[in-house]
Formats: sequence, structure tokens, C-alpha cells
Amino acid sequence: MPASKSESNRALIIQALAAGGELHNLSDANDTRLMRRLLQEPTASAFDAEDAGTVMRFLTAYLAMTGRQTELTGTARMLERPIGILVDALRQLGARIDYQGQEGYPPLRLQGRTPQPATEEEADFTELTVRGDISSQYISALLMIGPTLPHGLRIWLTGKVGSRPYIRMTQALMQHFGASCRDLGEVLEVRPQAYQPTNYTVEGDWSAASYWYAMVALAPAGSSLTLPTLRRYSWQGDQAIVGIMEKLGVKTEFLADEAVRLTQTEPAATLTQDFTDCPDLAQTVAVVAAALGVPAEMTGLESLRIKETDRIAALQTELAKFGGSLTDEGNGVFRVSAADFRVAGQTVATYHDHRMAMAFAPLALRGPLAVEAPQVVRKSYPQFWAELEQAGFTTGPTPAPVY
Repeated sequence: MPASKSESNRALIIQALAAGGELHNLSDANDTRLMRRLLQEPTASAFDAEDAGTVMRFLTAYLAMTGRQTELTGTARMLERPIGILVDALRQLGARIDYQGQEGYPPLRLQGRTPQPATEEEADFTELTVRGDISSQYISALLMIGPTLPHGLRIWLTGKVGSRPYIRMTQALMQHFGASCRDLGEVLEVRPQAYQPTNYTVEGDWSAASYWYAMVALAPAGSSLTLPTLRRYSWQGDQAIVGIMEKLGVKTEFLADEAVRLTQTEPAATLTQDFTDCPDLAQTVAVVAAALGVPAEMTGLESLRIKETDRIAALQTELAKFGGSLTDEGNGVFRVSAADFRVAGQTVATYHDHRMAMAFAPLALRGPLAVEAPQVVRKSYPQFWAELEQAGFTTGPTPAPVY
């Protein structure tokens, strides 16, 4: 399995703040390669985060709190993704940041920072109030720079906090590198201290594993598969795929050598799932549920509107090509159904979104299909197509589209 991009990019930021330590099994995803390269450019006058959300948000906090004077930009889609909540918080911490275009959105001009005064007496935490219902990446970005502040940081979270396992992953990595980070529910506390240079080995990526779960669910009866480098006790929220896919006919057995064995079983009659803590699994699950004819009720999809694309709209358009549907029932509830789902040479648009390509690819087990712009998988899983071929899939000329 590819290494976790989420762990890798957090570990790279913390390693830079710790000024040492070795990282092993880093992801080869484009987002991680980009993060490594940008962190190794200490004098750059401009940084391009491309389409990488963690790179844009984590670097904004890192560069601001290390006093850099530079510009931070990204792709056209990145410039449509909000960052105002993070910028407002960093400004309260002394960062001088200006918007170069639309207020609340990249590109940003970072003008250094006004340091907080240190005192001889022990002071209370520097306090921030941050919305948790937009992106957990804002919170992770702030947590990681917290130990470098003279008084540490206390973050009050408001609203419904999404993707909380990603916040816990950040806290766990911080603690691995010697920082104290307490989770008190709606309050997060980080004490001022120096990170300690430490070695760390990144786990395999549960998000990437989800596509192989989908393949087992859609494969011929009795199929099974073993995936390496996946831990029973994982920091990754997308390990939730284990329980979700059990309802869609895939049983998981954890093996002794950090591996899992997947075995196809009978799916449940229906599926009800809240994706608040694992939104990156939503596309995969929607496609599998539709293909299996399992009616699914999905909630917690709010953040999908501001990802690489509007993933809800993209799913609705692409599922319809196969006879499936994703309908908005109101009050945050979406329903997946399929009256006559068939795979017969349709062309899947990917909308510059790696997860659209990989979520629909397993449908090839039910018939031929084409995937537009297949190179989008480089963002998180560059070897995806090569590994499909190793598993026995055949690639070839694009079939004529069927709608």
C-alpha cells in the first residue's frame, strides 16, 4: 500500500519545526513530494501549493509563524477554496498576512510576524476561537505551530467539528515528537515547548485501501485479497472503511504482520452512514452501494462541496451515467439508489479530483469503462493504475462513451 499522505505531510511540518529526526516510508504522492520540496526552499520568494489542501493550509501556518516574507498561491481551484478562518487566527497570533485577490481566499502575501511578548511568569495560554465545521486542516495547522508560541495555544472549537480523527492524528504525531497536546473535547491545549528530533515510520494509507475494499466488494463471489502495512491501531480516520465495508460485503481480518485480509461476504440490505469523520470515503462507498444495489443513506457530507471539486455534484453527474443516483433529501441527508445499474463502456469525468478516478475504477470488474485524465491519481496514489495491472486488470483504448 502507498504510505499515508495525511501522516506524511504532518510529519514533514513537525520535522521542520523540530529541526531534525528521520522520516521513513514517506508517501510518494504528489502532495507529499511537493511539501518536501517547498520545505527545502528556505529563501523562495513565492510558493506554489498547486492543488494540495494540506500543503496550502499547513504551509500558511508554518511560514507565518517562522516569520517568512513570501507569497503563497495555488491552482485555479485552490484559489476558490476558503482560507479566511485560518488567516484570521494567524493574524491574532501576530502574523501579517494580506490577500492578493479575493478576501478570504488565496493567493496570500506573508509579511512576517509580530512576536508575542514572553514573560518571566507563567502566563495563561494564548487563546483562539475557531470554527470546526469547515476544515479540520485549519485546526491541525494551528496545533502544529502551537508549541512554538511563547505561551502555547488554547483553541476553543465551535460548531460541529468534522474529520476529528485527523485532528487526533495531528495530536498523536505532535506527542511523538515531544509536544504536549491535550484534547478536552471542545478545547485543545498545547503547551509551549521545543519539539524533539525523532524518527518516525509512516503507516500505509487507509484511504488508498478503500479502493481495494471496493474491488473485493465488486469482484466475483468468494474473492479475497491481502493488503500490507495497515495497522489495527491506526491514527487514520479512514480506517472506518473496515466497518463500513463490512455492511457492503467485505470482512476484514487483521494479521500479525501489520496486514489485513479482505474476504467477500453478503452485503446488508441497506446502509446508513455518517461521514463527518471520514469524508474522503464517501465517493468510494456511494459507487459501491449503487453498483451492489444497496440503498444507502449518507450524512456528514458538508465538506465535500469545497474539496478538489464539488464532489457531491460530481458524484450525482457520474453515477447517473450508470443508472445510479445521489439525491439530496434535505437536512444534510443524501440517498444513494440504483434502479438498473450497468457498466457498459461509459466515460467517467474526474474533475481534477483523484478520488473520482479511483472511486469509479473498481467498476471495471462489472464491465469496460473509461476514466478521463487518469493522471489525477498522482495527487495521492501515483502507482494506482500500475498496481491495477499487476492485479490483473487490463488497460487499453478508450471505449466509445455510453450514456
